[in-house]
Amino acid sequence: MSKEIIGVIPPIITPIDENEKVDEAGLRKLINHCIDHGIHGIFICGSNGECMSLTQAQRDRAIQIALDECSGRVPVIAGCMDSSTQRVIENVQRLEEMGGTTAVVTPVFYARHATQGETVRHFEEISKNTNANLMIYNIPPFTGQNLTADTIIKISKIDKVIGVKDTSGNFPNFIKLLNYFKSSDFLVHQGATNLAVPSMLMGADGYIPSLAPLFPQAHLKLYEYGKAGDIENAMKWGAIVDEICKLYPMAKSQTASTKYAMSTLGFVDKRVCQPTEPITEEEMKRIDAHIEKLRQYM
Repeated sequence: MSKEIIGVIPPIITPIDENEKVDEAGLRKLINHCIDHGIHGIFICGSNGECMSLTQAQRDRAIQIALDECSGRVPVIAGCMDSSTQRVIENVQRLEEMGGTTAVVTPVFYARHATQGETVRHFEEISKNTNANLMIYNIPPFTGQNLTADTIIKISKIDKVIGVKDTSGNFPNFIKLLNYFKSSDFLVHQGATNLAVPSMLMGADGYIPSLAPLFPQAHLKLYEYGKAGDIENAMKWGAIVDEICKLYPMAKSQTASTKYAMSTLGFVDKRVCQPTEPITEEEMKRIDAHIEKLRQYM
């Protein structure tokens, strides 16, 4: 296998209408905006895409739209995470029926005493019952389980598992993965944007920044200079990306702040799924002012 899912691959928002149905026109415009500005791939129905707030039908609809609109122009990875192995298998099988090839899978959640061994078995069973490629998604704040580097390495040996998105924020753990998988085809992506610069300089295959569609140039420059080993320029653009990330806490909900920021592009709505705290007028003004300030760097 050659590495194809590399670079800047944002977990894009899922624009919705007043009935919380997927806004197809807005989603298609967002995807084309990403591709037109050089983004390397699309992560649909990730955490930032409110995958667990959408109904199953709407999650599937968003994935189908993404696959259709990308149409092979860039890779699409799709969130198939769920609360049990059988539920994930069904999600991945539906992805396959839609023509998708790569499923992103977390450990199970809402399981009070989940163990590392359970997650290994989780991936073993999914692999036996599906044909899609699988990417490990380590996001302990949402799953309650932080996969160790040793567990990720063990899962990597399971058929069809092709990579990991690590959003643990544990950089020593991430470095251990980079060292282990160096010169292999196994993909190692950084999910914590604040660690993107050192991760790229140390050999990561890419990173997964939620706000990349808003300021694609900055995120792409960080990636390009990081891959080239240009420390000075990677740090320069990394500092700008850090400034962009200050948008996240400007609303009570990071989802609300991200969706409002994306709505300033002009073709998606700021609406969030219930019961997420909606953005306030004061928060919008604060985000508007920061976006205007950020434009000086572009």
